[in-house]
Amino acid sequence: MSTVPSGHITTSTDLTAERLSQNDSALLIVDHQVGLYELTRDWDPTIFRQNMIGHATLGKLFELPVVMTTSAETGPNGHLPKEILDLYPDVQVVQRKGEINAWDSPEFRAAVRATGKKQLIIGGIVTDVCTAFLALSLRSEGYSVFANVEASGTTSTLARDTANLRMQAAGVHLVSFFAILADLMRDWRNPLPGVEKIVPIINDYMPAYGYLMRGHASAILQNGTVLPGSEKYI
Repeated sequence: MSTVPSGHITTSTDLTAERLSQNDSALLIVDHQVGLYELTRDWDPTIFRQNMIGHATLGKLFELPVVMTTSAETGPNGHLPKEILDLYPDVQVVQRKGEINAWDSPEFRAAVRATGKKQLIIGGIVTDVCTAFLALSLRSEGYSVFANVEASGTTSTLARDTANLRMQAAGVHLVSFFAILADLMRDWRNPLPGVEKIVPIINDYMPAYGYLMRGHASAILQNGTVLPGSEKYI
């Protein structure tokens, strides 16, 4: 691991451009719990549900090690959604005993270290605590952190924006679902996982591009016609 001393956070000015790698990445699912979901007021609830599940699917799609954790699971925060648990039936959820910052949990630290990966992709509730506290701690340990801004939610846009600024100043990469997917995929011709598996994920969790693909397929496969004059733009 890095020689950066614990407690020191490398600033963004110390960093060069970095790309995600399937071989070096692990996915962290932090407190995406059915109770905490109610606190995500900076997102439309339907969109944020899709964002959470989409984040979780990235681990399955790219065969990444996955670490899941919850806080106060038997209390008000509740369990992880069934849709996420069903994706990873063999992954044990780290139920923290009271630690707010997941990195303060010895069990969680051990699970992350056991992945052997140096690039960590995070989504969590809430952005300013569960995501930010962990992201900053991981940076101080020398990890590269990619925070999925679409899979983290909190009580207000002000809380979200200040948390993102804080993470960015510490060298955390703020990225979207599609940016993560595209960076891990690298090339449409990449055989692992292959475009046949990529397309359904895009269709489900990035519908704007999914419907673009549907429209193209419809025109090709159903002998679609073009408006007179539009053929010159093809």
